[in-house]
Amino acid sequence: MPDMSLEAGDAAELGELLQFLSDWLARDHDHLEASLTGFVGTSGYGTRELRNDLNRFAFQLGGSDGEPLFEPGQQ
Repeated sequence: MPDMSLEAGDAAELGELLQFLSDWLARDHDHLEASLTGFVGTSGYGTRELRNDLNRFAFQLGGSDGEPLFEPGQQ
């Protein structure tokens, strides 16, 4: 994997964008689930999995405190 760096301000902005997308997916779940399934071509990767990926990337960039990574009762 190539060595790559990202300035702190850029990483924070990217983390915020990822969190924004995750929040949007949660808000309009019914419409977006069907759209994502049509785009991906299978129901094996839905909005829940996409939100988990977005939340993990946002946390790695410092855009969140990691709270969205845990399902209720798993902390």
